Amino acid sequence: MSENDVRALVVYESMFGNTERVAAAVRDGLERVVDTELIRVDRCPADLPADVRLLVVGGPTHALSMSRASTRADATSQGDVVMPAATGIREWIEALEAGKERTVVATFDTRITKVRRLPGSAAKAAAKALRKQGFKAITDPSSFYVDESVGPVSDAELARAREWGELVGHELQRFINPIRRHPLRSGR
Repeated sequence: MSENDVRALVVYESMFGNTERVAAAVRDGLERVVDTELIRVDRCPADLPADVRLLVVGGPTHALSMSRASTRADATSQGDVVMPAATGIREWIEALEAGKERTVVATFDTRITKVRRLPGSAAKAAAKALRKQGFKAITDPSSFYVDESVGPVSDAELARAREWGELVGHELQRFINPIRRHPLRSGR
C-alpha cells in the first residue's frame, strides 16, 4: 500500500462547538502528514472506507466519560447546542462494523479547565471501547481544555491540538512504514 492509498478520518462529537474546533485543529495538523477528512459523528458511516488507516475520535468529557443520551440532554439545557443530541461517539463506536484489521486509532477529548485533576476522560473511555472493538491505538489519549462547559477553547489549546495532530500523523507514518534494519547494523 502506498502513502497515496492512505488517509485519516477525524470523527468528532461536539455540543457547543469547542470539540469541533479542536477536531478541526487536529485535522489541520494531520493534513501536514496525511490526507485527512473531518466528519461529525452523526454523519459518519459505521463501515470505515478501505483507505482509512487512521481513525481519530474525539468528544467532550461528560460525567467523567463519553457522553450519553442523558448527559447530552443536560448539555442541551445549558445553552445553544450546535450538534443534535441523538448521536455521540459512544453509540457510533458500538456500531462500528469494519476496518479493525487495517485501521489504527487515536482519541482526544475536551474537558473543562477548572476540573483538570478530576478522574475520567472521554478520550480514555473511547480508546478502551475501540480496543474492545479490535482496534489498536498508536498513541495515548489526549485532552484539550475549555474555560467552561460552553467554552471558549483558547487559541493556545487549538495550537496544541494542531501539534498533536501532526505528531499522530507522524506516528501513523512510522506504523505504516517501519524502518527496516540493515543486516550489518542489526548485530548479525
